[in-house]
Amino acid sequence: MNTISHVPTMRGAAARWIALAALAFAVAACGAPTPYGGADNRGFGYSETRLEKNRYRVKFAGNSLTTRETVENYLLYRAAELTVQEGYDFFIIETRATDKDTYYRSTFDDFPGYGFYYHRFPYHRRYGGYGGTVTTTTRPISQYTAYADIVMFKGTKDDRNVKAFDASEVLRALGPRIRRPPPPTT
Repeated sequence: MNTISHVPTMRGAAARWIALAALAFAVAACGAPTPYGGADNRGFGYSETRLEKNRYRVKFAGNSLTTRETVENYLLYRAAELTVQEGYDFFIIETRATDKDTYYRSTFDDFPGYGFYYHRFPYHRRYGGYGGTVTTTTRPISQYTAYADIVMFKGTKDDRNVKAFDASEVLRALGPRIRRPPPPTT
């Protein structure tokens, strides 16, 4: 009696290693929350646009590991930091918004090698192909971006104005929560 056993091909093994390497690279690229700093090449971090002499639009964008609270704190911290840098004492927030961008990431529990897969929205599906069955799991990934239009002033803020922030007090209160990027290695 002649039996044929299943022996993985080199192409199938290579495809598995390529998929594993791609996954490791993706995890390493987004392995930590966005640190406080200027926007990087992906747009994560703070940026500002001067609108008038004492008026700015400030933005902070976080990656999928950065919480909404952190994004909003970093925005306030940047507004306070900018206010002090420009020689003012306090700022008023005219408008403020936080956007939530959600996309869906799929992971494959088995990589069959050759064949095809078909992915649709449902969170957990199995699809067959030439190389076997693929199990996909889809989960939502959210990223937050906070925006504020601020106006900066000199002097003492009116404590009755709930949209007014003393820049020095904001820097002092939020300073311990700010996580800066590690220094570059040379």
